[in-house]
Amino acid sequence: MTTSNPSLKSDEKTVGMFSDKDLARMALSPGALGMEYSWNYQKQMSVPFCLMLAPMLKKIYMDDPKGYSDSLARHLEFFNVTHYLAPFVGGVVLSMEELVAKDEIKPEAVSQVKTALMGPISGIGDAFFLNTLRVVCAGIGVSLSLSGSILGPIVFLLAFNIPAFACRIFGARAGYHLGVSFLSKAQESGMMSKIVTAAGIVGIMVIGSMTVSMTSVSIPISFGSGESVTAIQSVLDGIMPGMLALVALIAYYIALSKKVSPMLLIVFTMAIGVAGAYFGVLG
Repeated sequence: MTTSNPSLKSDEKTVGMFSDKDLARMALSPGALGMEYSWNYQKQMSVPFCLMLAPMLKKIYMDDPKGYSDSLARHLEFFNVTHYLAPFVGGVVLSMEELVAKDEIKPEAVSQVKTALMGPISGIGDAFFLNTLRVVCAGIGVSLSLSGSILGPIVFLLAFNIPAFACRIFGARAGYHLGVSFLSKAQESGMMSKIVTAAGIVGIMVIGSMTVSMTSVSIPISFGSGESVTAIQSVLDGIMPGMLALVALIAYYIALSKKVSPMLLIVFTMAIGVAGAYFGVLG
């Protein structure tokens, strides 16, 4: 549904509370452009993502300070995605926050959908921007530079950044407009609860896949002699590949549920890793 906003010019079309110009400003804000510069091990891109959304959230919760503070806390949770596509996720999130402000969906739905988007969006973004476009543009730039042309670095920067910035702007618009129209229809038809449940399931699957791909734990100890030497790690892999990664995940989950500081866990992990490698217990 198209709504009017007195603060906007008559030729600006809006869906929900924000115009395309508002979304473009969000996509080019310091938070959006600084995703990799405010990265941390504990929550990764949470701070710049929240900074990107903050002015928009303030407008949504203009008359609700408690709602505004809750939304900021909600978006300071763990977040990590290919940063060129972060504005797309931001657009989807804004459309959902408008429904939260109207008490049409629960706040938890926003976090669940955001978590569910991280894995698929990162897979697409990394494959296109980092593994394809960047390599092709660098190849063209290097070829020009080797031939003595000053255009080498210029062509690389333009060929890579023009699509990247276009993706930021149009991604923010697409995410927001898709979110407003689709989520509104889903709410009216009763599909929202199914979407939230599905998003939660996908989010858990993403966390599970990240556990295997991002956690490396092995025991380089063998027993026996001669041809009968058996590695402990091969026995564990025969029982269930990635078993130690799963054990580590469970241990960290229990620790976090007991309010153990994430920074303390990071330091503890580093200490265990160094000691295990020194004594040959961990690989």
